[in-house]
Amino acid sequence: MEIKQVYFIGIGGIGMSNLARYYNAKGRAVAGYDRTPSVVTDALEKEGIRVHFTDDAELIPEAFRDAATTLVVRTPAVPLEHSELQYFQQHGFKVLKRAELLGEISKDERALCVSGTHGKTTTSTLLAHLLRSSGVDCNAFLGGISKNYDTNLLLSDKSDLAVIEADEYDRSFHHLHPYMAIVTAVDADHLDIYGTHEAYIESFAHFTELIQKGGALVMKQGLALKPRLQEGVACYTYAASTTCLNASEADFYSDNVEVRDGRIFLDFHYPTGTVKALELGVPMMIHVENATAAMAIAHLNGVSDEALREGLGSFQGNWRRFDYQVRRDDFVYIDDYAHHPDELRASITSIKSLYPGKKVTGVFQPHLYTRTRDFADDFAAALSLLDEVILLDIYPAREMPIQGVTSKLIFDKLTVKEKSMATLDNVVDILKSKNLQVLVTLGAGNIDRIVPVLKTSFE
Repeated sequence: MEIKQVYFIGIGGIGMSNLARYYNAKGRAVAGYDRTPSVVTDALEKEGIRVHFTDDAELIPEAFRDAATTLVVRTPAVPLEHSELQYFQQHGFKVLKRAELLGEISKDERALCVSGTHGKTTTSTLLAHLLRSSGVDCNAFLGGISKNYDTNLLLSDKSDLAVIEADEYDRSFHHLHPYMAIVTAVDADHLDIYGTHEAYIESFAHFTELIQKGGALVMKQGLALKPRLQEGVACYTYAASTTCLNASEADFYSDNVEVRDGRIFLDFHYPTGTVKALELGVPMMIHVENATAAMAIAHLNGVSDEALREGLGSFQGNWRRFDYQVRRDDFVYIDDYAHHPDELRASITSIKSLYPGKKVTGVFQPHLYTRTRDFADDFAAALSLLDEVILLDIYPAREMPIQGVTSKLIFDKLTVKEKSMATLDNVVDILKSKNLQVLVTLGAGNIDRIVPVLKTSFE
């Protein structure tokens, strides 16, 4: 098939949009549908990509109606009854899931695939930055908008390395062809897809089988995962003293972690050496662990000690990942994409350690009915680490409502004294009426809509 046009159903998704940008950069005509406008779709339109927001096959541009030259890409979040998807399927178009297309691209590159329940986006973006800033360079398909590069796609004309965020949802990462891979965590998630934690872990075991001969796996020390590696694939462990008592037993590890004036410093050890007193560009404790994994892969691909130092210190993180919006002596506002209990715990404990003695108020929007149902106790325990919790309604994303599943499942289990419910429409006014010291907004849904409003209100 000679691909002249690529049409994306769900083009505003963070993973879909980097593929849209990829084909646009390669000179193909690109267009697509998404449910609602967003910062991402606004950017795509500015880059010359046509986007519409009504599910109507009549709105598909005429140039994209040739089945012989148009590739159609869909996100698994789009329902099968979607009318545009049905149009393409009924008229003989080649339709691929995003993961299948990314798998095809990964065949032609030395893919560095970052997988795990959490930490994928920060780790992959940091790895890409370490490679890029060192001169080793890379291509990168990221699951977040890098603040260093203001995009989720990096293209190189001199490197065949490709950093890819390997998403386990819908077993998407089984389509990839890793040269090297990271596994950050295998804590239970997406049980609507996998059914059991055991099946979830098995999916990661299969992923490790896909690593190509001559490559390597770098996995967090102590995971409940038994990798199944091909002959000729090296296996390394990594750890950080912030989360592991025997971190020094890992092949790559960080220790001597210090917090000084809201900044974090650490020593990084690899099998034949140590880089001392590195500054972590995004000062969040869980990022010590993520940085260790990223530096391990960067080291294995030729990044020097001094380049690691420069790259780690200059890393700015991702949009909506522990993202400072306001940073004053009297008030701090951080926005974070955390939407799993372990991610919430990591984010909140980092904030508490960085700002001891200050009141931390958190606004959380649960993401998915199934995740809320499955982890209500864990969500409540993590959120109860805050000094004050404001809980929003569940963001459904791809799901239909489940009877009896609302934010109140979490709310009733919260042990924090100051707790309340709010909506996305009234929470800004509620926050503006409070005397806040540290504020954090948390969630993967459309809570991002209020972030610029809050930033403007508190600057």
